[in-house]
Amino acid sequence: MQNGMHTDTERCVRAVQSKDARFDGWFFTAVLTTRIYCRPSCPVVPPKPENMTFYPSAAACQQAGFRACKRCRPDTSPGSPQWNQRADLVARAMRLIGDGIVDREGVPGLATRLGYSTRQIERQLLAELGAGPLALARAQRAQTARLLIETTPLPMAEIAFAAGFSSIRTFNDTVREVFALSPSELRARLPKGRTGAATPGVLSLRLPFRAPLNPDNLFGHLAATAVPGVEEWRDGAYRRTLRLPYGHGIVALTPQPDHIACRLTLSDLRDLPVAISRCRRMLDLDADPVAVDDQLRTDPLLAPLVDKAPGRRVPRTVDEAEFAVRAVLGQQVSTAAARTHAARLVTAHGEPVDDPEGGLTHLFPSSEALAALDPETLAMPRTRRTTFTTLVRQLADGTLHLGVESDWEEARARLLSLPGFGPWTVDVIAMRALGDPDAFLPTDLGIRRAAQELGLPSNPAALTARAAAWRPWRAYAVQYLWATDSHPINFLPV
Repeated sequence: MQNGMHTDTERCVRAVQSKDARFDGWFFTAVLTTRIYCRPSCPVVPPKPENMTFYPSAAACQQAGFRACKRCRPDTSPGSPQWNQRADLVARAMRLIGDGIVDREGVPGLATRLGYSTRQIERQLLAELGAGPLALARAQRAQTARLLIETTPLPMAEIAFAAGFSSIRTFNDTVREVFALSPSELRARLPKGRTGAATPGVLSLRLPFRAPLNPDNLFGHLAATAVPGVEEWRDGAYRRTLRLPYGHGIVALTPQPDHIACRLTLSDLRDLPVAISRCRRMLDLDADPVAVDDQLRTDPLLAPLVDKAPGRRVPRTVDEAEFAVRAVLGQQVSTAAARTHAARLVTAHGEPVDDPEGGLTHLFPSSEALAALDPETLAMPRTRRTTFTTLVRQLADGTLHLGVESDWEEARARLLSLPGFGPWTVDVIAMRALGDPDAFLPTDLGIRRAAQELGLPSNPAALTARAAAWRPWRAYAVQYLWATDSHPINFLPV
């Protein structure tokens, strides 16, 4: 599946007629007779092919005057996997729009982050998605508004501003235009007792994903490496604190068979879209597991691993800079030792937060706070100390920027130029922080051991040559190889 799938009419019609949920988020079906747009898996009787037209984004459907279907709710389908597997300008722009940058800094802010002119960005987004950055951000605001209307008892005025609208009138007009219902009509359609509990700032949501999803290594990794005070596993949920643009939050994520249950506590509701976007990214929920697994199955030695537990995701992060710091703390030490180092930093330099459920105490320290600490207080070898202080100083002063919009190759080159950064550290950051689906760790001890057991080459150069056939999904191959070991990262905590 490649860019512009919506232009392959025959393939789109087949997907709609078979109600294939794998394509939800890849394209949207607009029905010319009813002026409604749907996801491919919509449960209603498919329209005649001549009445269907296809768009690459919900925003493009809305701009063309189509309203969201009330049955299949196309605005709630998983995001397109393209933005996670590509590193070009459009993909980086989409990741930033998902992170709420247009609402906070406008289109000029988006352009500055990407290093292009606003005209270039608008032209490329229009060409590929049929909508510019403002329309894409507006579609996201409408989706956030619907979420708040349906899951909280908040007054509409509060919802309007929390969703990023500049006025209540714009909020009312947009909701009516996109959903063909007023905000109060949307809420009235809910079954009695369906709006969320009236606990201030607490929201319960469902995060959709493309099946299959294997939660074992995903949640196992997050729980086994959890930094005390910042993260914990409790009652079947991974919980952590979040540093957000307007305030902070605490999230609890629980794997369910057909969704991830997400409970968010936010100090400022305007952070909702960003918090959701970052949690989806951390759990790799917009991946296309069928495409990934089909490619990896072509290797006869990997195929049994994929068949045994399909749908593995790459455990990622909600904060790229935090992950880079933790990768350095984890160099050449055990998982337990890395957690201990990180926990000391959190206690000494993290910002305290109040967790109503107890257990979580701090936000992970900011790069600025870490850059200001006395290096002599760090209980680590002098060379590692240099690596740590150089990294946090460059993150704090902006010399090095790691974010959703990072150009993967450029970020790799910058990281490799830092003292103490070898290929393993750089590729772990590329895989888990930057989200490169093709990052690979041929020198990793666990990978070499798994390769040897499976009969794959264990020499890094030979393994890299063999892994060329796994591209562009080598980061997922890493998860399958790691999972052959009995390390706690591979198992859901009991």
